[in-house]
Amino acid sequence: MSEKSLAEEVFEIVRNHHAFRGSSLNLIASENITSKEVRKLLTCDMGHRYAVGFLYERMYRGCEYIDKLEELTQFLARKLFRVEHVNTLPISGTVANLVAIGAFTRPGDTMMGLSVMDGGHSSFREVSRYHGVSMVPLPFNAEEYNIDVDQSRKMIAKVMPKMVMLGASEILFPQPVKEISEAAANVGSITVYDGAHVLGLIAGDNFQDPLREGAAVITGSTHKTFFGPQGGIILCKRQYGDAIDKVALSMINNHHINRVAALAYTLAEFLAFGREYARNVVANAQALAESLYNNGLDVICANKGFTKSHQVIFRVKEGAAMEVSKNLERAGIITSMTPLPTDKSETMASGIRLGVQEITRLGMGREEMDQIGRLIAKVVKDPDSVETVREEVRKLASRFIKIHYTFNDNENAYDWY
Repeated sequence: MSEKSLAEEVFEIVRNHHAFRGSSLNLIASENITSKEVRKLLTCDMGHRYAVGFLYERMYRGCEYIDKLEELTQFLARKLFRVEHVNTLPISGTVANLVAIGAFTRPGDTMMGLSVMDGGHSSFREVSRYHGVSMVPLPFNAEEYNIDVDQSRKMIAKVMPKMVMLGASEILFPQPVKEISEAAANVGSITVYDGAHVLGLIAGDNFQDPLREGAAVITGSTHKTFFGPQGGIILCKRQYGDAIDKVALSMINNHHINRVAALAYTLAEFLAFGREYARNVVANAQALAESLYNNGLDVICANKGFTKSHQVIFRVKEGAAMEVSKNLERAGIITSMTPLPTDKSETMASGIRLGVQEITRLGMGREEMDQIGRLIAKVVKDPDSVETVREEVRKLASRFIKIHYTFNDNENAYDWY
């Protein structure tokens, strides 16, 4: 094949991807879909440029409008999150965690956070290893699917970590930020809340408010329940800003300014529509969980109302989660497997994790959650039903093709050039 035909194949692959995703139910808990305006901003000339340094103190010239953009972005973020200091240099939530760990610990220190088996993000473990910090797991109550407060207080007092990392990758309920932050403060430890998954729910005032509950810093991803471009953000009290900024600048030489432009637009969208969106996300998650449960699946925390976040988790046979997720994908239902606290290892996962934030942005509600729960249960119980379910999924997806909670809600979600 010629170089030109190979280049054209790139476009064909991407077109096929759009068609596939547009005819599917996208239930990955760590993804979302942006508005067309955000995608336009991601293609702007700022994506070709550097802006090393901070506002009006750049090493490179040509940053007049970049400075204006970042000043506006920080204003919007401070207003939305009611926070004193914002850093938008991290290009992912994992990088945001790396910055926070670098700001508040030194090699040889100890930190605490949930283990991967208990829902903690892998960056807690991998980033701490990279930085030379020992990571001690916070005690977890599997029945409550949350941090065990009493045991954690005892462990913090014993370990005396430099930093406690709250938040999780599998997070169904608000965590005991106040209690853990107080225990950490008693041993001179700082509390950081990884809000990667629930940042949009926090922004929409529909989950918890970590900074007002005792956390000093929030790290986050801007592309999960917060429906912006892929990237990271750090929010903190003013007294921690210099430490965060110094480490961030030392690690990140080019922070993708087109992403910052897209983030600024998303912040404005959230100021206008975030509360309604977040409220509907949580309502849809609860409705989907109820439907799955009523259709015979083993949904986590049925005794607690299933979830208060965007996530729903159900259990299949140990070690079978990968196969189940592949069967669901064949039916056009995109999910992810996850290990549960009762599993023997990460590779023997029995959990299927769902997130409703993307389908909520497409305008789906309780009626659709009931239908989706039925379709998922059908595939789980009878893998031979995949083709039949795939047709139902296509029909359902074809009815919800517009992006909502934006300033122009008449745009097709998965259209491309």
